[in-house]
Amino acid sequence: MPHPATVIPRPAPVLLPVEGSAERFPVRRVYCVGRNYADHAIEMGHDPTREPPFFFQKNADNLLPAGNAFPYPPLSSDVHYEVECVLALKSGGADIQAADALNCIYGYAVGIDFTRRDLQGEAKKLGRPWEIGKAFEHSAPVSPIVPASSLGHPTQARIWLEQNGKRVQDGDLNQMIWKVPEIIAELSKLFTLTPGDIIMTGTPAGVGAVARGDRINCGIDGIATLSVEVV
Repeated sequence: MPHPATVIPRPAPVLLPVEGSAERFPVRRVYCVGRNYADHAIEMGHDPTREPPFFFQKNADNLLPAGNAFPYPPLSSDVHYEVECVLALKSGGADIQAADALNCIYGYAVGIDFTRRDLQGEAKKLGRPWEIGKAFEHSAPVSPIVPASSLGHPTQARIWLEQNGKRVQDGDLNQMIWKVPEIIAELSKLFTLTPGDIIMTGTPAGVGAVARGDRINCGIDGIATLSVEVV
């Protein structure tokens, strides 16, 4: 069935590379889990007990495919890196059971949640949403997606980030407070998940500021690596 005519040009779809394939992964929404590693919660001044997880969103077109530089954003002088494990969903629904959640995953990637920390901090003080600090252009670099069909569903793997050759974040996926099946189950209580959704699952301790000229390398051992220059 042909698409109806539009009054302005259609926005370009957001398509992410898939490792080992010429096909692309079409993105619908991007969900992020806040403070999902205990040591990061502590460094941000919070109690890392298993309180219900909380979520925020980035926009699909905030994703920055591998091979592109990250332009330092305007109106901020304190931009932080946060390395994260990224989930790409092939199916979804509402009220998904944790026991069924892994069946929804198409694949995994490594990504960076760049954050305008100064603007986020101001929003927190005023009780306002975080989008101004999180959902800005190019704020989520991401590696090609590795299909779970070739990878499986890792529950432990080293997740790390290096800034100009110095390792500044070094954790393990098994340190997540809320594990991947639980994240999907809890998120599906709040939103109806669908194929094409992306979930960024939180970051370990060691977050810090970047500057123009920095080279950021990060990865999840056995899954993917990503290199980004800050310009």
